[in-house]
Amino acid sequence: MRSFRTEFDDLFAEGLISDVEIGLGPSGELKYPSFSGRMGWRYPGVGEFQCYDRYLQQSLRRAAKLRGHSFWARGPDNAGEYNSRPHETGFFCERGDYDSYYGRFFLHWYAQSLIDHADNVLSLASLAFDETKIIVKVPAVYWWYKTSSHAAELTSGYYNPTNQDGYSPVFEVLKKHSVTVKFVCSGLHVSSQDNDEALADPEGLSWQVLNLAWDQGLLVAGENALSCYDRDGCMRIVEMVKPRNDPDHRHFSCFVYQQPAPLVQGAICFSELDFFIKCMHGEMAGDLVSC
Repeated sequence: MRSFRTEFDDLFAEGLISDVEIGLGPSGELKYPSFSGRMGWRYPGVGEFQCYDRYLQQSLRRAAKLRGHSFWARGPDNAGEYNSRPHETGFFCERGDYDSYYGRFFLHWYAQSLIDHADNVLSLASLAFDETKIIVKVPAVYWWYKTSSHAAELTSGYYNPTNQDGYSPVFEVLKKHSVTVKFVCSGLHVSSQDNDEALADPEGLSWQVLNLAWDQGLLVAGENALSCYDRDGCMRIVEMVKPRNDPDHRHFSCFVYQQPAPLVQGAICFSELDFFIKCMHGEMAGDLVSC
C-alpha cells in the first residue's frame, strides 16, 4: 500500500485522487469467498463456510480451548454444500444447529475473524493513505433473508440471523477507521419469482444495512451489482439512494453506475438512462418517461 501511495504521490498531492477503495474480499467486498462460481455455486445456494485452511483452523482451536470446549474446534458437519437450501441441512434449517450453543460459538468466531481481518487491513491502509478517504465495499447477500437462519449471510461472514444484529459490529470497526461504506445494490435484477423461491428480500436487507450504517454516522455510497436498464429497477435505486420519506434527509454520498457489457448495450433505453442520471442529481422528479 505504501508503494502504491509513493508511486502516485503527485496525484494525491494535487487532489486528483481523493478516495481509495480498499478490497477486503472477493470482488473487493468485505466477505468470505463462500459463493465461488469456480466451485460450482449457483444462486440461490447457501454457500459454504471458508474456515478450513491451517491458519483459521489454528484460530478456531484457540477459541474453542479458551471457551473450555476443545471439541468445538471444527466447522459444522451438517451445513450442506454450495448449492444446498437451508431446509436441506441440519445446521441452517428451522431450529437448526446454527442456534445451538456450538452454533452460536462457531458463528461468532467466524464473523469476528472477518471483522478482525478488516480491522487489520484498514489499520495499515490508514497509515499508508493518511488524510485520504477510504472506501470499503459491503455486499448485499439478500437470498434466504426471510428465513430464520439467514444462511447465505452466515457463510459469507455476517452473523445476522433473525435474533442477532450482524452488521453493527462490522460498522463499529468501519467507523473506527472513518471509512465510507459502499453498499452493493443487488437484487434489482432478480425476478420476483426467483426472489420468492429463495425467500429473498433485497429491500429488507438494504433497509437494515443502510439504516445501521447511517446510525453509526458513516458516509454511505452505492454501486449497482449488475447494470440496470428498466425503469422500475432504476427508480428503486433512486429511492434507495435518496429516500423520500426519511425524516433525517439521509442519502448516499455518491453512486457508481456499472455500464453494461458491449453485447447488451443495444438493449439500453438512453432516454431513461438520461432521466435516471438527472433524478440522481435532483434535476427532475416523477416517473421515468417511456422510450
